[in-house]
Amino acid sequence: MRTRLRPWTTALLIAAGLTATSLGTATAAPPAPVPRLDLDRYLGVWHQLAAVPQVFNLNCARDTSATYTLDPGGDIAVHNRCHTWTGGVDEIRGTATVNDPITNAQLHVSFPGVIGQDERVGPTNYIVTALGPDYSWALVTSPNRLSGFVLSRTPALDDTAWQQIDEAIVTAGQDRCIYLTSPTTGGRSGVLPLCAR
Repeated sequence: MRTRLRPWTTALLIAAGLTATSLGTATAAPPAPVPRLDLDRYLGVWHQLAAVPQVFNLNCARDTSATYTLDPGGDIAVHNRCHTWTGGVDEIRGTATVNDPITNAQLHVSFPGVIGQDERVGPTNYIVTALGPDYSWALVTSPNRLSGFVLSRTPALDDTAWQQIDEAIVTAGQDRCIYLTSPTTGGRSGVLPLCAR
């Protein structure tokens, strides 16, 4: 089934993609992970409140979430879910493996059957670069900064938390304008660049 995007959404995605491409360079050092990630506190449900647009989430219209639980092998089971533009539900399950036991904040996330993401062991592609002091929000990026996600325990955050997130994005070497807000029930309903929020 083909996903039909509104013209303004397509324009935003193209603009964000061009900006993201200009930020990712092979010579730039990856964003720094948080000093220590408590995996037990990180488990549970996270709501996506903003993201750098990616091909795999173009089908998601609202209520994008990630649920993390421990799997029997000691890795993290990943369950990503969203409501689609046609009113259905899109979901995928995968595994996250810690690549950095010193911080626990650099992981390799894999999804069986997804080309390029189906190897359970691989290089880091998920860095927790910032966390709210109470684990109420998280900023996650890829090493090349071409992806990024603002995650929250709740569907909405206050202005103080958003200011902290804005600062974290800049500290990670990204531009707030490449992040688009993700509509959530009980939170924001529109799609805007974070710099226009």
